Amino acid sequence: IIAAVVILQETASATEEEPTETPVSQKREARLRKFRELHFKRNEARKLNHQEVVEEDKRLKLPANWEAKKARLEWELAEDQKKKECAERGEEYDRVKLLEITADDAERWERKKKKKNPDTGFAGYAEAQFRQYQRLTKQIRPDLESYERQREECGEDFYPTSNSLIHGTHVPTKEGIDRMVEDVEKQIEKRAKYSRRRAYNDDADIDYINERNAKFNKKAERFYGKYTAEIKQNLERGTAV
Repeated sequence: IIAAVVILQETASATEEEPTETPVSQKREARLRKFRELHFKRNEARKLNHQEVVEEDKRLKLPANWEAKKARLEWELAEDQKKKECAERGEEYDRVKLLEITADDAERWERKKKKKNPDTGFAGYAEAQFRQYQRLTKQIRPDLESYERQREECGEDFYPTSNSLIHGTHVPTKEGIDRMVEDVEKQIEKRAKYSRRRAYNDDADIDYINERNAKFNKKAERFYGKYTAEIKQNLERGTAV
């Protein structure tokens, strides 16, 4: 009987300890799980902070107007892509672009265009040369990939000093030569369209009554001279019917 009582007491104490141990183990597991989550978040935050520090260091080493240049280059790449798509569809890019511009934007851009580098006519060779310099510099499209490649190839000589011997080592690319030739041809074509005051020819036929009529006759001759040449010759010979 005593042994049975002792067994009953042990089983009762065991049943009383089980529910007390279960909540403790659950709390412990919950705390460990939360600790692991906090540890993971700490490592993730440390990694993100390191990436931000690296990116900030890169931004500080870039020029002050790098963001504006980058935005400009991205816009130019997008424009080139649109031009290619219009060319593939057989459409005129300028016409398609005008369809997307509002009247307010067009008026604002026109005002800005008038303020920038206005053509006031020929005032001197220095002013004309400066205007041409501004036009050519606006057409420059920097190639960052070739820039980085050339800087790696030249090494310290990329930033020459008084002791650097790099004269004559640079060889221009075929694309650069083609761009120069194209620009020179455009200058020649534009120069050929310039209008200047023609010298007066005393031996020319007088077929006008005043200066205004002379200008009109020159315009008519320029547009219709090849069609009326035979009639004019017949009138001069007196054989016109």
